[in-house]
Amino acid sequence: MKIVIVENELYLAQSIASKLGDYSFDTEIYSSVREAMESEADVYLLSTNLPGQNFLPLIEKFSDKNIILMVSYINNDTVGEPLKRGARDYIVKPFMIEELVRKIEHYHLYRLHQERNSFYEEYLGNLYEEIECGIRPQDIRLPVVIRTNYQRVADKVAMKMNCFKRNILRFISLQDDEWEEKVEALESDRIGYIIHLEKLKKSEREQLYGLLEGKKFILTDTSESVETPYETITLGSGSKLYDQNEILTIDEYVQYIVRTFQYRFPDTELSKKLGISRKSLWEKRKKYDLFKKKQ
Repeated sequence: MKIVIVENELYLAQSIASKLGDYSFDTEIYSSVREAMESEADVYLLSTNLPGQNFLPLIEKFSDKNIILMVSYINNDTVGEPLKRGARDYIVKPFMIEELVRKIEHYHLYRLHQERNSFYEEYLGNLYEEIECGIRPQDIRLPVVIRTNYQRVADKVAMKMNCFKRNILRFISLQDDEWEEKVEALESDRIGYIIHLEKLKKSEREQLYGLLEGKKFILTDTSESVETPYETITLGSGSKLYDQNEILTIDEYVQYIVRTFQYRFPDTELSKKLGISRKSLWEKRKKYDLFKKKQ
């Protein structure tokens, strides 16, 4: 991890750099904001006591980095406004190096988690893009059972709920050997996303219902036949996607190929790859409402 120290008191800057070096951090020292503007680092330790220098442009430029303010006193100019502009945190001089290292590592880990979550959200959004669930998360009253002929439809609902509620879902598979402990440990401020109700025996289902008493959850049933004491939403999938564990009918396969590749290939090439005529492709588009949407 590379750390830039912006401090005009050279002795203090060198002392901080030396101590951070003991923790294996790579450091660079700048005495002016102008010079530091051309730097590249993971963390910026920025003194707010820089006479005659405006440090706010540096904060704005590197707001996607972890900026920790080093302040002599706390007021709006040294802490309040810089935090609004993008700084992460502050530490009051004089400080213990251990406290500074703790803040550096905390915000570095926090940023890594943000980047990882952003990747997963984008990847899953792309993976489930073609699935239509037909319900908005704000319209769902918990607890609820989702019955569907396709598990990914329920997964899409859970993903949308997780985004709407800002990441408060807990995933539990009833195929997990420790599902009882996980259901029992479900916090009151979390929503359980519990799948594979159809895999449980009747006695196990009764045990599950007892453990769910007073909890918030979305429970899925792909058998579409299990009776439960909860409100139930039935969601079908008219655009079922290919799953390696299933065998599609010819019509399902054609629908899958057309939906997946219709924006990548013209109809002439698409019909050729499917081994059907353009007229037949047009008839299937009409039958299954597979017409292209305006991009």
